[in-house]
Amino acid sequence: MNAIAPLPLSGIRVLDFSHALAGPYCTMLLGDLGADIVKVEPPSGDQSRQWGPPFINGESSYFLSVNRNKRSVVLDLKRPAALAVGEKLAMASDIVVENFKPGTMARLGLDAEKLQRMKPALVYASISGFGQNQPTLAGYDQIAQGTSGMMAMNATPEGPPTKVGVPIGDITAGMFASNAILAALVERDRTGSGRRIDIALNDSLLALFTYQAGRFFATGDIPSQEGNHHATIAPYGTFAVSDGFINVAVASDAQYVRFCEAIHAPELADDSRFATNALRQASRPELVRAIEGHLRGDTRERWLKRFEHFGIPAGPILGIDEAFASPLATEREMRVEVEHPKSGRISQVGAPWKIDGASSPIRMPPPLLGEHTVEVLRDWLDYDAKDLHER
Repeated sequence: MNAIAPLPLSGIRVLDFSHALAGPYCTMLLGDLGADIVKVEPPSGDQSRQWGPPFINGESSYFLSVNRNKRSVVLDLKRPAALAVGEKLAMASDIVVENFKPGTMARLGLDAEKLQRMKPALVYASISGFGQNQPTLAGYDQIAQGTSGMMAMNATPEGPPTKVGVPIGDITAGMFASNAILAALVERDRTGSGRRIDIALNDSLLALFTYQAGRFFATGDIPSQEGNHHATIAPYGTFAVSDGFINVAVASDAQYVRFCEAIHAPELADDSRFATNALRQASRPELVRAIEGHLRGDTRERWLKRFEHFGIPAGPILGIDEAFASPLATEREMRVEVEHPKSGRISQVGAPWKIDGASSPIRMPPPLLGEHTVEVLRDWLDYDAKDLHER
């Protein structure tokens, strides 16, 4: 691996039995923070290696997007010799991450109970759709978006249930898993003992409801489908202008008065129907129509400049092409490039944190299948040529 400045997790070893998205996203985050990630794959590879198009010189862009800063080892866990190697790798690890169907690792003999008896300091994280006590339910993001209420909440008024445009259940589960793993590492420094971490996609999506869940718990009322407008604040949402749409977030009565001045509509500030946030929320359809009647008279650029002048929170709605080309992204290194052995120079989403003013580097491109098997077995297990041949 290339020599770089030490990162927060430098020296931490992660054995990654995960596939598809939730687990690989978790371990990519840990790898971005400097951990040594060894990705264990079957001879056929992580299933996401086949997901496409698009492919870049035969490599799945999906796989490439969540597997940087890792080394790939091929082990056929159906073979006793390979299982024995997997166990030895676990004993050489600080962390094990897996996202098989619940019960699979126990059948293989690589479950948390067994491995932590052998090494109490091991941190062991399992990610599934619905938790380790729900082994019969299929743990796919689309399913969890439905069971969690996310699709119903994400819908527009009178529209059908609508999933979020990215696999948010997988991604949030991976984030929460990495968060819990880091907490377990901190605790291990004090106690010397690891933890078993059980992360579910459904739980992770429920955790995102925050104030919407708070409203439901407080009133018993099921939140309505709000679309692009805020459930408790108005005007706060998406509005049509002459050449597209903008977002406006008016969060107080004082801001609302300035907003009305900014859009040349003082009559809306004086309208008794809209005098307070509670009244504006109750009359939101009428308020939105009135506001858009003014906003449609000018362009996105001109309105945003005017809102900036009046101190009104507002912003453009960018396509993904515009978003990654925007200074908001480029100045924070959110699109970065790395050289891949087969795909050539590829773009990646940068790490979202900045540590000591810098973004985490891509130390290694996403690995080829089994690219590092020999290297890892030598590094972690001190295997010699005879051991490697017999494996």
